[in-house]
Amino acid sequence: MFEASRLECVRGDSRLFSDVGFLLEPGGLLHVKGPNGSGKSSLLRMLCGLILPESGEIKWNNVNIRHSEDYNQSLTYLGHLNGIKDELSGIENLRINCGLAGFDISEEQAYDALERMGLEGREHLPVSVLSQGQRRRVMLARLLVARTPLWILDEPIVALDTDAIGMIRSLFELHLDEGGMLILTTHQEMEIAAKTIQEVRLNS
Repeated sequence: MFEASRLECVRGDSRLFSDVGFLLEPGGLLHVKGPNGSGKSSLLRMLCGLILPESGEIKWNNVNIRHSEDYNQSLTYLGHLNGIKDELSGIENLRINCGLAGFDISEEQAYDALERMGLEGREHLPVSVLSQGQRRRVMLARLLVARTPLWILDEPIVALDTDAIGMIRSLFELHLDEGGMLILTTHQEMEIAAKTIQEVRLNS
């Protein structure tokens, strides 16, 4: 169970949002919406424990995430930037990112994940030669090897074509159907089947 209550975010002299809360249970989807500058990315980073709220509390299984021993191991966070190194291949990037997240995958597992993401034949190329959509697929391949119940994703389908968006939608729905939880923000319309669907709307 993932719960947030009375969250407030202040940047400089501006209050981006206040009194934000939700309760997310297995199979649940939370869609964070709002215009540019409203604090969507800040909220997602706050939920990951990367920044502290001005006020409010975030709990994982009834324990504040700052005191939870297993929260980081239960979370997969993908930001709006790809977070990959141009000089490395897709396989190298995926294995390094997984290692930084606290788990290791083999070269064979990385190869399989990238192939499933539609990057067959490009797995060993430096990502600098890939298109923006292909780079995004390299990042999203982490979801195929992650075994975490909570996914927090910032604009996950940006730069993706229609076929890739359909594949990612199916991946999201499988994760939710298996009892996972998903929090995301996206400017693109994307219908996702889920046990429960909630919306948090931020105003600039």
